[in-house]
Amino acid sequence: MWKTESKVNLRELGNTGLKLSSVGFGASPLGNVFGPVSEQDAIASVRRAFHLGINFFDTSPYYGGTLSETMLGKSLKALEVPRNEYIVSTKCGRYADGFDFSAERVTKSIDESLARLQLDYVDILQCHDIEFGNLDQIVSETIPALQKLKEVGKIRHIGITGLPLEVFTYVLDRVPPGTVDVILSYCHYSVNDTTLEDLLPYLKSKGVGVISASPLAMGLLTHNGPPEWHPASPELKVCDVFLVCLYLIL
Repeated sequence: MWKTESKVNLRELGNTGLKLSSVGFGASPLGNVFGPVSEQDAIASVRRAFHLGINFFDTSPYYGGTLSETMLGKSLKALEVPRNEYIVSTKCGRYADGFDFSAERVTKSIDESLARLQLDYVDILQCHDIEFGNLDQIVSETIPALQKLKEVGKIRHIGITGLPLEVFTYVLDRVPPGTVDVILSYCHYSVNDTTLEDLLPYLKSKGVGVISASPLAMGLLTHNGPPEWHPASPELKVCDVFLVCLYLIL
């Protein structure tokens, strides 16, 4: 049994009633997205994060071709703590073989995710990178399917994720208030990009919680630089690594 060593500040997520640690655990690395991570290291990293007060863990079937979910499931089970002591978010619609936001696929997807995570429910299920799908399908088919999953207790809250900020307003303006509980935006709230700030008043007016992911721009703002698959131009990658090095020296 593991208990937290120190407390990370907790913040309420929109109107969900969930109290998330202000720093969450993004589990894509457990899928070997940034390099090899052994099962032993995965379990140790989740245990250490929880021990330090982190209670929010985010994953996706897309990360590492389902490996991230599998490793996170094993790691959470190894904690041997009550289920209500941690919050799990996963995603649907994006998979190793492409995108599929159909009601049939996302309904099947949650059962697959729950099996890998070794859970009876997830706290948040998010439509993954919706800009690559048909936004009208997200509104009229995908989200209603997630509402049904919510009704039967397989998920507690509904979310959407994406890179372009305008996809959030498009969807939120077309669903009844309270339908979408949370959005996850990435790479838009960091030292090189703070455009998410402009959207916060709108999201607050909708009662939608906000998760800001990739504060280091998927590795771009780190000493080691981004992985090869990073979408930034070669010139930008070189410049950012150089600037980070200068900052560390100064």
